Order: sequence, then C-alpha cells, then structure tokens
Amino acid sequence: MMPGSMAELLFDSILVLTLLAVALSILALRQAFAAVLAFVTYGLLLAIAWVRLGSVDVALTEAAIGAGVTGVLLIAAASRLRRSIPIADKASPGIPMRIAVGALCATISAALVAAVLHLPTPAPGQALAAVANLPSTGLGNPVTGVLLAYRAIDTLLEAVVLVLVLLGDWSMAPDGQWGGRPGPRLAPEVNGPLGLLVSVLPPVGILIGIHIFWIGADMPGGAFQGGTILGAMWILTWMAGRTAPPHTSSERLRLVLVVGPALFLVAGFAGIVFAEAFLAYPEGWAKPLIIGIEAALTVSIAAALAMLVAGWPSREAPR
Repeated sequence: MMPGSMAELLFDSILVLTLLAVALSILALRQAFAAVLAFVTYGLLLAIAWVRLGSVDVALTEAAIGAGVTGVLLIAAASRLRRSIPIADKASPGIPMRIAVGALCATISAALVAAVLHLPTPAPGQALAAVANLPSTGLGNPVTGVLLAYRAIDTLLEAVVLVLVLLGDWSMAPDGQWGGRPGPRLAPEVNGPLGLLVSVLPPVGILIGIHIFWIGADMPGGAFQGGTILGAMWILTWMAGRTAPPHTSSERLRLVLVVGPALFLVAGFAGIVFAEAFLAYPEGWAKPLIIGIEAALTVSIAAALAMLVAGWPSREAPR
C-alpha cells in the first residue's frame, strides 16, 4: 500500500498536469464547440483543485457558475456559430508575433511563480482577524462572514451587476421583441430520457439547492451556490417542455430579480440608523438578517442566471 501522503502527492501532481494540459488545449483548439467543452472540463477540474486546497465554498462556486452556467452560455453561443468555421481566421499572426506573445506569457508566469514562492509564512491576510471576530456575527462559516459582514459591499455590488448583465442581455433584442418571451417554446418531452430526468431530478435538486443555501451560514454553501442549483432545475423544465421562460415584461419576474439586491440595500441603509454604519448589523441581529438577505439573494440569483441562459426575447410578443 502506498502511504497516504505519497498518494495525495501523486494525485495532486496528476491534477496540476491535467489542468495545464486542458488549459493549453483550450488555447490550441480551433473549433468553438470543442474549446467550450475543454473550458467546462477545466472548470470542473479546477473545482477539484479548490477542494484539495480546502476551499470548498470556492469549489462549489466554480463548479456551479464557472463551469456550469458559464459553460452553458458558451455552448449556446457556440451553437449559433458554424462549427466548420475555425475560431481563428486564416490570417494567423506571424512567427515573430507568436514568439513575442509566448515570451511575454512566460515572463508573466515566471513572475507569478516567483511572487507565490516568496510569500512570507504564514501569508499576509485578514483571515485570522475574520475568524476571531466571527462569533460576533453568530455565523459558523468564515466565508459567509466575510461576504455578508466584513465585505458585504462587494457582495451587494455583485448581485446588482448580475441584474445589470441580464438587462444588457435583454437589450440585444430588436425593439419589436422587447418584453417578449425568450427562447423557443419546446414540445413536452414525455417518454424520452429527458422526460424521465425532469420527472425525477427537479424535486431532489430543489431540496439540495435550498439545503446548500440554508447551511451556508455555518458550513460551505450559500446564496450563489444554492441559487445556481435552483436555476438549473428551472432550466431543465424548460428543456423538457414542461414549462417556458416567462415574458421579460412580467412584473412578477422583475420583482423576483430585484428582491435580493433591494433587500440587501434596504438592510444596508437600515444599518446607518440602527448600527451607525452602512451594511452594519445591530448587535444580536446579524445572523437572522444575513440569512434573510441570503434567502432573497438565492431567489434573485436563480432567476437571473436562468434568464441569462434563456437569452433575449425573440419568439413571442407580450400579451
């Protein structure tokens, strides 16, 4: 039997080499669809790497958003292109340009490696301070404490940006289609594999998504991870023809999209009145307020990500 440390070292070495090989393949592939599949593979491998580094929250986010949602969006974009057309056109850069770019990339990579290797031990950061002050928030997960307490403004801006990205996506629609229903209306799948999957997976996926959100206060998880899973279950019902994306003019949809950022913003201004600082929480109220904000964010993130996958309205006019 190989010692555990040697087995872990072997696994980590293979994982690093595979990551580098897949990353190079993304750059080398000339077909859009193949490059996207390599990108999704890279994201899943990177999620495993984050787990090996002990960052389960980051791993969940990478698998759900980095590989999952982003991969779906890129696949949808690649499907609109002719697969026979290479990514790069025939006017490829000359050898001197390739050498210059390669040298620049090698220099930047060497500088990053040198910077990482020369970091002091332990590396500088605010992790110890965040963990030391975590009991005051009532939370058990330091990542949630950082995202919703110490650096809450960053999380608020991320939620707002997600809604703005969706609005930018909708703005791509022609004027006559604005407010319509995005995506094609698919016939219901009853007997095929997709019909079986949509009959079994969504109830389980919804419970898992809610569970991932709920445990985020004390364990790895949270609004972004749970919202991504819920959004994926909604998309699956679209693919099977059981439901259809709502009209972009739907007031209920727009309310769901903004409820998370709006509640977050209201809590921030309330902190000025009750805790003497923007996005501060009154003593003893931090955890329930954070859980309430995360619940609203989970719903908004699920709706925003699903509607991003659906695309801009192009099929039906609003009724």
